Amino acid sequence: MNANGRRRWNRTERESFRHATEGIQYAMKNEPHMRMHLGAAIIVLAAAAWLKLPIEGWLWILSAVAAVWVTELLNTAVERAVDLASPDSNHLAKVAKDAAAGAVLVASLYSAAIGVLVLGPPIWDRLFGG
Repeated sequence: MNANGRRRWNRTERESFRHATEGIQYAMKNEPHMRMHLGAAIIVLAAAAWLKLPIEGWLWILSAVAAVWVTELLNTAVERAVDLASPDSNHLAKVAKDAAAGAVLVASLYSAAIGVLVLGPPIWDRLFGG
């Protein structure tokens, strides 16, 4: 605890946080889809702010963005681990990579549906007057 009575992060916690941010940075730098998801998230979050969504709408939008980012990061981890474990072509390696990519697809479809359901009606009202 520090002088204010707050718990301080120990070195292991700081290192874990640093490693986690390095993983996100790696994915942003090396995965084109991660950058595409970042761009989409910025557009969607800007639209939500423009529309002044209620808190419930923000919760849905944030859950959708998080779902895509989490699955994309896990997909990257699976791809790199499979490449390390199985540098040669292997049917099971392909299955693992395809399943991880499928998870990203499911999360992306979920995210698109949330976008239509949450952002669609207020955008329609804003553009066409209800």
